[in-house]
Amino acid sequence: MSKLLKQDVTTVTLETAIKRGDDKITGIEIRKPKTGALRGLNLADILKFDVDSMIKLLPRISTPALTEHEISDLSPADFVQLSTAVGEYFVPKSKSKA
Repeated sequence: MSKLLKQDVTTVTLETAIKRGDDKITGIEIRKPKTGALRGLNLADILKFDVDSMIKLLPRISTPALTEHEISDLSPADFVQLSTAVGEYFVPKSKSKA
């Protein structure tokens, strides 16, 4: 398995914690998606932050792995934060601000 680089993982701090049993999840790591994680999804929909596409993609690239139900229950602000973290991986390094 390939080693993830620091720039291949973004940590998002949630405004509203996700309750999972007795635990509260306050931060999510989003990994840079590989082509396999995008299988069955439309790239244009991902880049438009299409809710249905993100609900399918985020469980594949999040740590802890979110469920589709948990993503569906996110506040809009947290959903946008997570979607933005995903979208930033689609900008070529030559076009990014960093």
